[in-house]
Amino acid sequence: MWGKKEDSVEPISSSAAPEPPKSRPLSRPASASSTPAAAPSRSQGTATIGKSLRVKGTLGGQEDVYVDGEVEGNIELEDNTLTVGPNGNINADVKAKNITVLGRLTGNVFAGERIEIRKTGSLEGDVTSRRIVIEDGAVFRGSIDIVKPEPAPVKVAPKEAPAPKEATGSPAPKPTVAQEKSAPAQVKQSARA
Repeated sequence: MWGKKEDSVEPISSSAAPEPPKSRPLSRPASASSTPAAAPSRSQGTATIGKSLRVKGTLGGQEDVYVDGEVEGNIELEDNTLTVGPNGNINADVKAKNITVLGRLTGNVFAGERIEIRKTGSLEGDVTSRRIVIEDGAVFRGSIDIVKPEPAPVKVAPKEAPAPKEATGSPAPKPTVAQEKSAPAQVKQSARA
């Protein structure tokens, strides 16, 4: 009754490899996948100043910054992006590569590449940038200075003068038969010199 059945065992062929067990995909919690529509993708290089935070002084660094709280002073992100969230309130002079305003920004602004003021945004101050976008419904008070990108310096390699034939030690090239027939007098004169 509980005996072994040795007769019914079939050998496994090498061509029919067993399939690995199928794994179920891991699901993310609902809170991790829900981000505000206006917020940038918060990758490893984005710092966030939340709604309840207030910062006074100079804010600077080497990563993108998303401000949804209050900042007063100076912001220096020359190679990075500043995003003023819908609840953000900045009273500072700003220097960044790209600036997007969904909240309120008061102060003089310099953007190396682009400034974008969305329809919920407000910017008061003088603006210097290569490009600016102001959506319908946005508020802007101040002056705009559009600057052209500086041309890259052109590096020209100095031309080397061809080395004199005598200095290289190679003999003068022999004229072809066609050249000898068309100008025999010139060939004779060069041979005498």
